[in-house]
Amino acid sequence: MSSVFSKLIDKTSARYGIPQEKLTKGVVGALTTLYLLRLGYPYLNQVAARAKKKASSLCSGNGNRDNSDPRQSTNNNNNNNVKDDTSKPNDDKNGAIPGDESTPPSSSTGNKATGGNGLDREFLNRLMTLLKIMIPGWRTKETGLLTCVTLALLARTFLSVYVATLEGSIVKKIVLRDGWGFLWMLVRWFGIALPATFVNSAIRYFEGRLALSFRGRLVKHAYKMYLSQQTYYRVSALDSRLGGAEQRLTDDLSELATSVAHLYTSLTKPLLDCALVGIALASFSARMGSRTVPGPLLATAVIGLTGQVLRMASPKFGQLVAEEASRRGRLRQAHARVSAHAEEIAFYGGQDAELRNLNSAYDSLVVHVRRVLRLKLWYVMLEQFLMKYVWSGTGLFVIALPVLFPVMSSSKRSNDDNGVSERTQYLTTSKYLLSSGADAVERLMSSYKEAVALAGYTSRVGEMLDVFKDTALCKYQKGVVVGQNRTIAGNVGSETTRSAENILQFKHGVPQIKGIVRESTDGSIGLTNVPVVTPNCEVIVPSITLRIKPGDHLLITGPNGCGKSSLFRIISGLWPVYGGELTRPKETGKFTTDGAKPTLFYIPQRPYMTVGTLRDQITYPADSTSRTSSDEDLLHLLDLVDLRSLAEREADGLDSRSDWDSTLSGGEKQRLALARLFFHAPRYALLDECTSAVSMEAEGTVYETAKQMGITLLTVTHRVASLSRFHKLLLRFDGEGGWDLGPLNQTEVQAKVANQEQDKDKEEPHHHHRLQELHDMLAKDSPVGIS
Repeated sequence: MSSVFSKLIDKTSARYGIPQEKLTKGVVGALTTLYLLRLGYPYLNQVAARAKKKASSLCSGNGNRDNSDPRQSTNNNNNNNVKDDTSKPNDDKNGAIPGDESTPPSSSTGNKATGGNGLDREFLNRLMTLLKIMIPGWRTKETGLLTCVTLALLARTFLSVYVATLEGSIVKKIVLRDGWGFLWMLVRWFGIALPATFVNSAIRYFEGRLALSFRGRLVKHAYKMYLSQQTYYRVSALDSRLGGAEQRLTDDLSELATSVAHLYTSLTKPLLDCALVGIALASFSARMGSRTVPGPLLATAVIGLTGQVLRMASPKFGQLVAEEASRRGRLRQAHARVSAHAEEIAFYGGQDAELRNLNSAYDSLVVHVRRVLRLKLWYVMLEQFLMKYVWSGTGLFVIALPVLFPVMSSSKRSNDDNGVSERTQYLTTSKYLLSSGADAVERLMSSYKEAVALAGYTSRVGEMLDVFKDTALCKYQKGVVVGQNRTIAGNVGSETTRSAENILQFKHGVPQIKGIVRESTDGSIGLTNVPVVTPNCEVIVPSITLRIKPGDHLLITGPNGCGKSSLFRIISGLWPVYGGELTRPKETGKFTTDGAKPTLFYIPQRPYMTVGTLRDQITYPADSTSRTSSDEDLLHLLDLVDLRSLAEREADGLDSRSDWDSTLSGGEKQRLALARLFFHAPRYALLDECTSAVSMEAEGTVYETAKQMGITLLTVTHRVASLSRFHKLLLRFDGEGGWDLGPLNQTEVQAKVANQEQDKDKEEPHHHHRLQELHDMLAKDSPVGIS
């Protein structure tokens, strides 16, 4: 490279007549100036940004003091009208980088997560908590793997010292021209190569096994928390801190386990190397008749000074890693959204819009990765300069001290071949040991970056487990909608103005769950003054009171968004009870226990099709292999919903596997879900528009079969006329927070439907007359007629 640069200087000098010395000085000066500008620009930019931010804050503060009333400001802060529920999830806030102008201000949770990306007390506390999960005790497989890794690292360090001594002995035999001694040393050299290479390979093997074992412990612990007490639903629907937990449950757990295992070897091996290499160098220096203190003292001082320089110049890798993981998660969510809604996107022709979303997420990741690469470029340059050249020069000076400045007088020093060979052996051995020591210290320095990156993963995984724990204890944090007033007509005819502040109790901006959930003794479902409140604290119904006994088939109707499905979520326990009292029957059996009927069973308008066989679709969520139901029983259930042909057309019958969600039509999926209902035969069935794609004839057969099985029906529907004969009670919501509950009179329902049809028939002639007038007007104005 230097020869190419010299030739370029020579050609430029000869071509333009510029002296080579001036040209070289000019090039070096220009490069030095550019390098200094590159180093100083970020600091100058930060200072300017801080000054600008400070000036703007002072101006806004003066304006607020001049133009606002302090009491009015306090009231506004205490009564926030709307906190947007569509704000960015906490994944965006974890990687927020202080001083970045493009980073939006984050909430208190986001600040906490951001602070946790550094090597502080919060990081240590979270890491200790995660280590207790990864290493639950001393008598575990992980402890054995750690012991094996430690023994392998210790053996490798002793082998390094032995190889250094052996290399010095080989050079000594060469200097003494001892052929047989040289051959014997060479045999010993090849003899130690086999165990040395085995130890190096064993370290990598045990490190990989340790990382895999750590990941297994974390995955089992996280999955157990995620799939218990409906946490998987609560973290997405009732809490907004995580946004999506998929990235943290997969990539972040893997990276955390790998980082912990690698960091252990990265710290243990260099520390052992530094200790043993220091002792060996001191003994060799003493053998050469030199002082043992100045050399190690100088090396320690240089290492400490360079370490401080690198620490001050180091970018915030923890925050950068957390931000990169967050942006990778958003890109993955964008791809998952396209896969989950492929049919809807195809119907709309929305591929261009989805392409823009994917490109936006990918470009955001690319911009961040480029920024990280730019920061690493100059940091790695500084790191290599200090660790390779500064440390190498210091090492050469340290090993030269015993030779150039011995303690004994020159008259006692031996100048024969033996003395030369001893000095040569010392220099060779010391150089090898010093190289190993420098490599160990370099790995220690590099471990700082790994530790900071580990802090980023620890913050994300620790925050995820904290959110899991909070949601399991019904502690949620989500954007709320408060300050809305509604005039509500209750079931008794009274009108009251109710708002979220009057119905809910807030503490530090978080609504408090004051409702009581009890087990009913008579098997009934009851709600007493229970408000229907969405997860973002929008009050749909301020208070509802009803009681449903077994056999009281309830029909629920009302306009969209009035609280029909929300009532099912409260009864099922998906949404918290913010007030009043909810009583429901005790769960008598699990879905995996034969012969036990579940208390509640919910069927939505779009049923969920699980992965597995046709048999699994009928028995879900029970394990089809642990049930005693025969194939004839399952085929009989398919007969009840007119789906026996589905099993007959498949080659493997009930054991056929397919992507049932995409191969079945909407009506087939709804009927298959009803077969699932008949299989479990619950005490109460929560049916949410579950027959909207089924014919009215098949709908009547299904409802009659469910009643014959002793299932109490709670049905949300708009087909009041066709389903009224299968129910006893009618619950009607008016869409303004009011409701009315009473016995279902089929005669009145039929009369209302008939009146609606008559009104519709009366309107049709008027519409036809108006259409004819428009036809005549257009015919006069345009030569083109309407056919």
